[in-house]
Amino acid sequence: MDGQLGISEEDSHDSLAPCLLSKFLEVQPPDSSTGLSEAEDRASLKMCTVKAGGMMSLAIDNRGTLWIWGNIPEENKEGGLSLVSSFIPRPVWDFHGRAVVKVSCGNEHVVALVSATESHKGEDLLCYSWGYNSHGQLGLGDRQSRLRPEVVKILDEDSPLTIYEVACGAFHTALLTHKKERGDTLESMCWTFGLGENGQLGHGTTQSALFPTPVKVLPQNAYFISVDCGLFHTSVVSSTGGVWSWGMEKGLGLCPDASRGETVSGDALSPLLISCTPHQSIFPDPVKVVCGAAHTVVIVQKGYKVWSWGRGRSGVLGNGKEIDSYTPTIVLWPPMTEDFKEEDSKSSDEQDNAAEKKLEVITETDEKLSSALNEVKLLQTKLSTMEKYASILHGSIFGKPFDEHDIPVSMWDSGSMNVAKEWDDMLEAADDRKLVRMEMFYRDMLAGVKDKLMKRKIKEIIKECLQSSKIELVYVGSGNHNKL
Repeated sequence: MDGQLGISEEDSHDSLAPCLLSKFLEVQPPDSSTGLSEAEDRASLKMCTVKAGGMMSLAIDNRGTLWIWGNIPEENKEGGLSLVSSFIPRPVWDFHGRAVVKVSCGNEHVVALVSATESHKGEDLLCYSWGYNSHGQLGLGDRQSRLRPEVVKILDEDSPLTIYEVACGAFHTALLTHKKERGDTLESMCWTFGLGENGQLGHGTTQSALFPTPVKVLPQNAYFISVDCGLFHTSVVSSTGGVWSWGMEKGLGLCPDASRGETVSGDALSPLLISCTPHQSIFPDPVKVVCGAAHTVVIVQKGYKVWSWGRGRSGVLGNGKEIDSYTPTIVLWPPMTEDFKEEDSKSSDEQDNAAEKKLEVITETDEKLSSALNEVKLLQTKLSTMEKYASILHGSIFGKPFDEHDIPVSMWDSGSMNVAKEWDDMLEAADDRKLVRMEMFYRDMLAGVKDKLMKRKIKEIIKECLQSSKIELVYVGSGNHNKL
């Protein structure tokens, strides 16, 4: 609609399937001096990074050029800023001669990490921001919007810190920094700025911030390897597997919709540690954390395992359900069973035979996977039914919905439990209010059972009396008599 697909309006009917964006090849940089022919120049162009925001899209090519399309900032007739739809990717020439290394965008703003000089050395990144700035999401100390990129001075060349990660929410921004001169231990800091009304800045308040401000509650000795933002929440993951989230709905980002006007209770104003499982706080071998609009995903173990939590509508959590998850759940990710490596040394016939065998293996694997997925769906249906049944019983007895934390520790550890012992332990730990509720439930249940038993006994007695007695009931019409 706004050009964020990079497809013209007349070609928009084809947007249900991937379309090649060929317009990149039609733009030449000013004062181009690559020394290559036009054909070679086009053939060498490759896109390395793609990012999407609320109404715009961004890409970085292998030469460090930043491209933008969709609702992009442009100067209007009054000399101010407007978002204008562009169906064609446009290069951002402000950084020409330097390399754009990383970029992120929110609903109406862009933040990029750019090399300070023409030769990027890895530790010389500067933070630039531009776009709308109504909440201070540009980190420039005011609420004035910017048509052109402007450096965030608090973390400029003179700062002892260097920036290495950037992420944008709808109207807030997060950065990761570490010291330029590293010591024996790796330490980093997370900085946030912009809209804070849902606690997405992690500063312990709902106030917005116009300058980058450190999230002080996070551990000081941690090294954060990844940060990302949802619409109104933020998440980071450390090199040791700790994951923290903060913002809307206890850091889960469970906004009812994308409206800023919604009032949601229970927002986390400071970072909360997210446990991998009830008995394991850290995630093993973390790789990256990624936030959707209202859910979070953590990639671990070189990408072989994925955990997710948050809003589950449309099946975005990948756990086979469409319900919200308040705790991390494993994504149903089929493992690789074969390593299909190309062997250039083989002859053409051998390669053909190998290709046929690979196809057979792939077909067999697909059939096994399809069968396994059907079994998983059946198990999920049974599990869902059991969860509903358990929730009804649990709610009736204890007066609250069933939760994983209600499962006894002994069952988690061994897979079995002593029901009598767990019951005694639970009664011992229960407060007076819970005991009174359980007693009332027991009395009502017992009264109901006694009532049913009494009714059945009465029916049986009547039936026995009718069978043992010879009762003859004769009805004689009018003027006669009834005889028993």
